[in-house]
Amino acid sequence: MLRDGVANLNRITFSTMLIMSSSQGRVNLGKQIHGQIVKFGFGSYVFVGCPLMDMYSKMGLVSDAKRVFDEMPERNVVMYNTMITGLLRCCMVESSRWLFHSIQEKDSISWTTMITGLTQNGLYREAIDVFREMGIEGFAMDQFTFGSVLTACEGLMALEEGKQVHAFVIRTNHKDNVFVGSTLVDMYCKCKSITSAEAVFKRMTHKNVVSGTALLVGYGQNGYSEEAIRVFCEMQRNGINPDYYTLGISNALVTLYGKCGNLEDANQLFHEMNFRDEVSWTALVSGYSQFGKANETIVLFQRMLAHGLKPDGVTFVGVLSACSRAGLVEKGYQYFESMVKEHGIMPVVDHYSCMIDLLSRAGRLEEARCFINKMPFPSDPVGWSTLLSSCRLHGNLEIGKWAAASLQELEPHNPAGYILLSSIYAAKGKWDNVAELRRGMRNKGVRKEPGCSWIKYKGKVHIFSADDQTSPYSDKIYAELDKLNHKMIEEGWVPDMSSVLHDIEESEKLKMLNYHSERLAIAFGLLFIPPGLPIRIVKNLRVCGDCHNATKYISKITQREILVRDAVRFHLFKDGTCSCGDFW
Repeated sequence: MLRDGVANLNRITFSTMLIMSSSQGRVNLGKQIHGQIVKFGFGSYVFVGCPLMDMYSKMGLVSDAKRVFDEMPERNVVMYNTMITGLLRCCMVESSRWLFHSIQEKDSISWTTMITGLTQNGLYREAIDVFREMGIEGFAMDQFTFGSVLTACEGLMALEEGKQVHAFVIRTNHKDNVFVGSTLVDMYCKCKSITSAEAVFKRMTHKNVVSGTALLVGYGQNGYSEEAIRVFCEMQRNGINPDYYTLGISNALVTLYGKCGNLEDANQLFHEMNFRDEVSWTALVSGYSQFGKANETIVLFQRMLAHGLKPDGVTFVGVLSACSRAGLVEKGYQYFESMVKEHGIMPVVDHYSCMIDLLSRAGRLEEARCFINKMPFPSDPVGWSTLLSSCRLHGNLEIGKWAAASLQELEPHNPAGYILLSSIYAAKGKWDNVAELRRGMRNKGVRKEPGCSWIKYKGKVHIFSADDQTSPYSDKIYAELDKLNHKMIEEGWVPDMSSVLHDIEESEKLKMLNYHSERLAIAFGLLFIPPGLPIRIVKNLRVCGDCHNATKYISKITQREILVRDAVRFHLFKDGTCSCGDFW
């Protein structure tokens, strides 16, 4: 074409060639085309300048893209949007902010570009703030706007903000958009509002593999294994061909198996996959990490890097959690620093909470306090609860009081801050302080939710509370527990009376401990769940220290796997140990 003369060259030709070079990753060809653009005088055309900037930024050559932008004699909003996209793609957030605010007449794409880029850079709160400002300014929003801001909400686990966005989706008539609906399902699942996720999914007029997979993974992440399998079967019945979506479905099932503690099946499915991407590896890394397989997690992560795959923020949550469980403090620091230096990932609140967990588990509580004080943003309730739980374990009242006060300030009606601090006081025999905390809870209207545990058997859910006598099988359940208690004592079990936050006789404390709701549910499981199958329990509150220790003994004595999902995490009890490493 060049040999045939300049007459055959036009803006469309150069634009098409630049787009082709970009899609094929051929930077040298792109530069040659750029030279021809300058030579034949097409450099001033916006129609050519935009794909040229886009090509350079996609190749990571953001300075070249910026040079093209600066040399343009005239710039329209499309050029600004393209340049902002390039800057955000290369993590140049401050420059993108400046350029965004310098646009004289922004359009909807300008706002959506900024929201998307901030979300991709882990600046979730700022992304939500920009979304709010966009709404105030009256700009129209599309599926990409809603998709990005909902992703920001799930990144913060900001359920209330997510609900507000959902209301906006309904008002702007985007509720039937399958992309928006799928992101809503995913957001509610990540925020642990499964009921809302189900409601959105049921109301969707059009469902596809994305929406089905979002709900499937959400069920798995929240411990609803049977419901996840049901969704998978429904997808097949509705004609969604799993062969066509092998990777997405397989990744979802690896995640599901991992979340449910079925690591053998997760590992088997992972190795049977013909193709594995970053999500596949991250799913298995997270599964191993969650259930205490620290060394396996780290080895798997190193294999992932050796295969040339790029980890993301979720991968590092798994790796840092694994370092925490194995007590690898220095290695945890190395991985935390490598996120930015080697992988270009900005740590978010989940990563900082992992580091607090890492230091707290190791008993380095003063170091954890210094780490929190140096964080670029305040710790969230998870971080404070983690530190406070460690203070309970190590008996550190000073830092425990600081952590409890900080947690109570963030969540004044969350009883966890009061109860964990009460445990520290009770362990030191400071019953006046325990009583004072209880009075404070009453005065502020803070109520501890009654504990209950439930187990599913033959399609029916059996619910138990402490000292529950309502089950038709109560006689068998209590007889089973009494038999277990005798065997546990023979094995060396010593009841942990510090779990009872009352100044009463030891015999009364022991009676209160022996018939907690989770023990009744476990006894029911031992009676009715066939040998060889795991016993799966869900509890609405944090498992107390004595029940946790007792369940370890029960798993060893009965040679049964017991999976307990409490308000904090999964606990997989097997052969006398727990996957949480006795820290929760």
